Amino acid sequence: MLIDSHVNLHAPQFDDDRDAVIARAREAGVGLMVEISDKLSTFEATHGLAMAHPDIWCTVGAHPHEAKDHTDLTAARLVELAGRDRVVGIGECGLDFHYDFSPRDVQAAVFRQHIAAARQTGLPLVVHTREADAVMGDILEEEMAIGPFRFLMHCYTSGAELAEKAAELGAWFSVSGIATFKAAGDVREVIAAMPADRIIVETDCPYLAPMPHRGRRNEPAYVGHVLDKLAEIRGWAREEAEARTTDAFFTLFDRIPRPAGS
Repeated sequence: MLIDSHVNLHAPQFDDDRDAVIARAREAGVGLMVEISDKLSTFEATHGLAMAHPDIWCTVGAHPHEAKDHTDLTAARLVELAGRDRVVGIGECGLDFHYDFSPRDVQAAVFRQHIAAARQTGLPLVVHTREADAVMGDILEEEMAIGPFRFLMHCYTSGAELAEKAAELGAWFSVSGIATFKAAGDVREVIAAMPADRIIVETDCPYLAPMPHRGRRNEPAYVGHVLDKLAEIRGWAREEAEARTTDAFFTLFDRIPRPAGS
């Protein structure tokens, strides 16, 4: 089945036609979507989408851009919210040193709270990382030594060295529309070396629309373009790519029941 593992349907870009966007995804064959939490102030909207639609599930967390507004966020609070129905992951969380919208030490501290919550709940951690390879690698290694947790390097566009380290630590990876961009040869090289049984796909909508939709608002209906590019990069038939990514998804997001025949 087609699965979009990372959507931001609560975003204001969808306020005028959210229901139509969801309908188009279904028409395009998307059988399941994971609605991602980026800050606790919008978590009720995120969770509401999951509760309202049988094919949408959600996560709880705070994006590194928002870390400055979550300095008091604790693992205990995340664990509490993760106990709600249809919450299947912790995050999106991590480090973003490109924009530095939040101080780097604050980003790291908030990230570690998310890791602790993932460890306590057993839920997968959805990790955002940008221009922070060395620090990200160190934190993942340090935290894994404290105790195991499962994690997904979402929309992975960082370097090969961090990818190798994360893979050794057991990471899953998600591929986005960036893989279709003409100038993203380095990203495709890393994708070609990812663990074959730990790759899934996403749109990260409304951002990062894949070719041929680049420059427009992204939506879940376009995730098939990402899957096609992944198949091309890996030398897989489309059916094999769909089967592999579906298996990897349900192994990672194991709180979601797998539909019969998928």
